[in-house]
Amino acid sequence: MSDDDPFIEDALPEDPSAQADGGPPPINGDGVGAAIGTDAASAALEEQREKYLRLAAEYDNFRRRTAKERQEAHLRGQADMLKGLIDPLDDLGRFAHVDPATTDSRTIVDGVEMVERKMLKTLAGHGMEIVNPVDHPFDPALHEAVMTEPARTPEEDHLVARVFQVGYLFNGQLLRPARVVVKQWNG
Repeated sequence: MSDDDPFIEDALPEDPSAQADGGPPPINGDGVGAAIGTDAASAALEEQREKYLRLAAEYDNFRRRTAKERQEAHLRGQADMLKGLIDPLDDLGRFAHVDPATTDSRTIVDGVEMVERKMLKTLAGHGMEIVNPVDHPFDPALHEAVMTEPARTPEEDHLVARVFQVGYLFNGQLLRPARVVVKQWNG
């Protein structure tokens, strides 16, 4: 800093004897005498306070608006999925109300299989995957072992032998693990 800096000159008394008399004039945070600009400082403080209040109100409105938009998007997604399930539900209703005396069992079984395929296709279109790991290695992140059975060879060790209940993934998130029987080599 040089001696000819105007800010330093304003902040320091020119006469060293002035310090002995009453000391330097009071200095506020801006380096300006307290008597100079108190009205300006109050106005600036009030302006900053108003800016803060406006910003806080804008943020609160933004938060409420995004929460509402998120909820609406969630409901739209559910409605899209349910629209896809209406046709399989209608088909299921038709098969639930057939007269068993006039319809053979093979027709009913074929119809229910058709409804299942249609429903699974709709759900797959929305991101659901079936976990049916027969003859695949056991994966504790996707499978739940409910039993074990002996493996015939060491290569079959830790392979899934049977699936009691298939599992489901939705967009990579496990909804339900597949409940399986795992082969175990006892050598």
